[in-house]
Amino acid sequence: MANRSVEQSTNEISSNIQKLNDMAKRNVEIMNKSGNATTTALSLLVTGYQNTITRNGEFLAEAIKALSSAKTPLEFSELQQKLIQDSFEKISSDAEVLIELTSSVFTAAFEPIQKQITVIPEIVKTISKLPWAGPTMVG
Repeated sequence: MANRSVEQSTNEISSNIQKLNDMAKRNVEIMNKSGNATTTALSLLVTGYQNTITRNGEFLAEAIKALSSAKTPLEFSELQQKLIQDSFEKISSDAEVLIELTSSVFTAAFEPIQKQITVIPEIVKTISKLPWAGPTMVG
């Protein structure tokens, strides 16, 4: 390093600091994208749950109305069994949709961060080039 000029060292340090600054800016942009994606995704998830709750409430109201219109105990029992089966199918279908929605929400929210993780080796390499970054700093 003694053979290198002060100007060369200064230029290299400035270049590496600029690279780190650019990486920091990219990290901020990625975190903003992730935050925006998370907000949008959670809004969709809440809407999905609200729709499910509304449909289930309507189904319950219809079921009570149907059960109250039964004229005989046998009709009541048959209707009750049908409603139990229908509600189980509805719950299974709703659960499947909500699981898919939840999965897509978290995928959308964390995708920008996952992409950024791939540049960590580049960051470490850039930091290791700084003259004050010894082996203990970069490890």
